[in-house]
Amino acid sequence: MRLLPLFTGFLFLLCLPSVAQQVPKEKTDRQLTQKLLALTKDFKGDVGIYVRHLKSGKTVAINADTLFPTASMIKVPIMVGVFDKMERGELDPKTTLRYRDSLYYAGEDIVGNFKDSSTVALGKIQMLSITTSDNTASLWLQQLAGTGTAINMWLEKNGFTHTRMNSRTPGRRSNWEKYGWGQTTPREMATLVTMIREGQAVSAAASERMYRNLGRIYVDDIALSQIPPNVHTASKQGAVNRSRSEVVLVNAPHGDYVFCIITKNQQDESWNYNNAGYALIRAVSKTLWQHFEPKSDWKPAPGVEKY
Repeated sequence: MRLLPLFTGFLFLLCLPSVAQQVPKEKTDRQLTQKLLALTKDFKGDVGIYVRHLKSGKTVAINADTLFPTASMIKVPIMVGVFDKMERGELDPKTTLRYRDSLYYAGEDIVGNFKDSSTVALGKIQMLSITTSDNTASLWLQQLAGTGTAINMWLEKNGFTHTRMNSRTPGRRSNWEKYGWGQTTPREMATLVTMIREGQAVSAAASERMYRNLGRIYVDDIALSQIPPNVHTASKQGAVNRSRSEVVLVNAPHGDYVFCIITKNQQDESWNYNNAGYALIRAVSKTLWQHFEPKSDWKPAPGVEKY
């Protein structure tokens, strides 16, 4: 009689889905790998690419574990750091902040044009950091999150070996001189956005809010321009003189896929639409859409780039 509860419990455990069933093991998509290698072979600079089809587990990894500058993609870890602090009750999500001129960072930022002593909701500052890539907002959030030290602690605690914030972070000056604001690998940046997509970053509620922020990107003429506008995407891009980057999670009809492409040591340092890094990101995004959605006949409208 005593064995019955144990036997029932054993049957219950057998019925539970295993982690292996829920998260497909990685397997290289050789056909797609060859397509992407063909796009990168003549690029004048270094390129890293990581792609994962979430449903099938098929991947492409080209220099996917090599360190690259994050540029503005570091704003994703900053956002995670802010939400972590809110989740722990150390920062009120509904708080109203007061802008001071000492926060100003030169550029075209919206927040940097606020008048001294202006008040603004924390949520709006977070939205501007991601949506319009506002640098003043992001540096303010970095401070509110507990500086790069706290953000890096979260990254390390959650298994990110290479992704780190460097700027304004004690002990990371040499990394800052080499990589700038932050550093990452294509695999880790794609993994972080996937964690958010799957409700595993900070908490399910925090992840949902962060994913909505990532789905409202103002700069949509690079990778996003090669994905139909009626398909939901979550993304963040980055750019400095010799590096261009973007991480995108596509909620595609036949299964979500995530990709991150980063360049460094680019010869082309221009800031025009046809910069070699931007052109490569568009070509990769177009190839991925056509590969994963082969029956789609969508193409960008002729002349849309002029807008």
